[in-house]
Amino acid sequence: MAKRSAPEVNAGSMADIAFLLLIFFLVTTTIETDSGLNRKLPPIDPPDDTEVIIKEKNIFQLNVNKNDALFLKTGGEEKIIQIKDLRAAAVAFLDNGGGTGPDACKRCQGRKNPRSSDNFDKAIISLQNDRATKYKTYIAVQNEIIAAYNELRNREFERSFPNLGMNFVEADKRYSDPRTPSEEKANLKDKLEEIKILIPQKFSEAEPKKSN
Repeated sequence: MAKRSAPEVNAGSMADIAFLLLIFFLVTTTIETDSGLNRKLPPIDPPDDTEVIIKEKNIFQLNVNKNDALFLKTGGEEKIIQIKDLRAAAVAFLDNGGGTGPDACKRCQGRKNPRSSDNFDKAIISLQNDRATKYKTYIAVQNEIIAAYNELRNREFERSFPNLGMNFVEADKRYSDPRTPSEEKANLKDKLEEIKILIPQKFSEAEPKKSN
């Protein structure tokens, strides 16, 4: 009695299906872009005959020691500050609006303390860590500072463009999304740049200190 041969599988059809699935995933999959930590790099050193003067009151100086204690020096005063209070303190500094004359800040809504920052553009946040500072603390401080800038940028973005129905962070995320139409991106780009110029992120980091 003759043996029956096993049914053959159409390998060509399987290859076609695999190829179609590959195209489907390539078209529908989006890859998130890791933008890292945004920082404003220090400017190029000016010529020797140019003197840059930064008033002490315009510097929000933070130091984290080897025990993860956070020290804040601003307005001629130095104190220990908790990370949970850092964002509010940074917002108050950036939004102070203590300048007068050409340094006056029309859009600042702070206390206008003459011993604190003049305006958004003059305000500088400086951070220095100890080499023994825990990474967790370092990141937590960074996050609170960036959140302070975003809080003010959100406010001014909504104030400038109330009809968009989104804040600065949402608009920036929309702009960075590869699925956003190019025409909408072009529109958002100009608006985002306007707010970045109004509230520049002047956040500098000094070289970490060596523990004693």
